[in-house]
Order: sequence, then C-alpha cells, then structure tokens
Amino acid sequence: QVQLVESGGGLVQAGGSLRLSCAASGRTFSSYPMGWFRQAPGKEREFVAAVDWSGGITYYADSVKGRFTISRDNAKNTVYLQMNNLKPEDTAVYYCAARRTGGGVYLHQAQYDYWGQGTQVTVSS
Repeated sequence: QVQLVESGGGLVQAGGSLRLSCAASGRTFSSYPMGWFRQAPGKEREFVAAVDWSGGITYYADSVKGRFTISRDNAKNTVYLQMNNLKPEDTAVYYCAARRTGGGVYLHQAQYDYWGQGTQVTVSS
C-alpha cells in the first residue's frame, strides 16, 4: 500500500507562487507515474499535471501551462508542483496521485491507484 501526503498549500495573493509537495511511502515510488489534480468548490476534480516515472516526460492542462511545473525527486520519494503567477481561478484542493505501472503520463483520474488527502490552495484577488 502506498501513502501520499501533500503539503505546501496556503493562502496567496494573485500573482504569487506556491510549491506543493507530495511525499510517498514505499520503495517502488521511483517506478510510479505521478499526477496532480484539483477540485474547486462546486466543480468536478480536474487534471492539472502529470510526470512519468523518470521525470523526463511531463504534461499539463492548458489552464496551467507556462505557469506550473511538475517535477520529482525519486531519491526523496517526493513529487512537486511549482505554481507561479497564481490566479483566483486556481483556488482549489490539490491532490497528488500515483499509478502502480506504466511508462508514460496519465491524464485521467481512473488511471491512478493511490491518492493523497489533498491540500488547500486559496488565491485572493
């Protein structure tokens, strides 16, 4: 069983930055494709960014492309989401997710096997 724990959320003004971290348990973290999703109040959870097991392949939702960066440190069993130039519409609970197998990136919630509890990001205007 893999446990994921997100951290780094908070309140920030529009135009500011935050870096989310997702720490994973388990010795096989380095083989897991990882993703970040978010859910705003009253909306469905949506894809934000994904990274392959090596960190060499990344993919972003159009709404965050150019502002957010996903990365991973397999030695630390951690995946990151650097968020710059934040906008009020980025306000949401952010979740990280892990997939047990696969060599690419994955964009759909159903493709992931493990989820964190989420961390709140609030961007004020």
